[in-house]
Amino acid sequence: MTGDESAQIRVLSYNVLSLRMSEQAVAAIIKACDPDIVCVQEAPRFLFWRRRIERLAAASGLRFVAGHRRAGAVAVLVGPRIELVEAGVTRLPWRVGRHRRGVACALVGVLGRRLVVASVHLSLHADERLAHLPLIVAAVERYAVPVVIAGDINEEDIGAAWLELGRRYQDAYAVAPVGHGETFSALHPRRRIDAIFVDRSVTVLSCQVPDLPEVAAASDHCPLLATLAF
Repeated sequence: MTGDESAQIRVLSYNVLSLRMSEQAVAAIIKACDPDIVCVQEAPRFLFWRRRIERLAAASGLRFVAGHRRAGAVAVLVGPRIELVEAGVTRLPWRVGRHRRGVACALVGVLGRRLVVASVHLSLHADERLAHLPLIVAAVERYAVPVVIAGDINEEDIGAAWLELGRRYQDAYAVAPVGHGETFSALHPRRRIDAIFVDRSVTVLSCQVPDLPEVAAASDHCPLLATLAF
């Protein structure tokens, strides 16, 4: 099916820094990437958080389907050709003094096929990243369909959590890179700390940091876009 364009989807992962820099620039970037699914990290967390993420989705031609400010401020947005089957949020164990973390999952359908897409924002602490990983995997694999996990991993590709995710799934940029893959910082991208991990039953056609003029003004992270066929 990889030669059939209708079997393809575009997944965007984007840490938007709570929309503190420029909501308009973030919306412009998302719209220019023309994604079917967007995994958002650092979505708005405080006053009117739902209204703000729904406004971003609407400005981007998408709809907000999963996520919550109290589950790590991760979210999933989907486009018009994506059927939402089920959505949910898993809150991960929390330690006082650290940020709350969670997983936003959407079980979706397109052209009769199903997959689960999860947005994650892993901890700044290596021990917590590793402790949360089995819970993230359990949250997505319970659906028994192909898996896409996208987000801010908060470590590079030599880190233990990244290596474990790469053992279970395909690192989309490593499989089909286009251009540079460094996502942080947006102003001077030197580190690849954002990733899209894809079930091995899914074909990765390309993965790239979109080259768009608004990127440095929108957030402290670059977005990451993968084209997949399944």
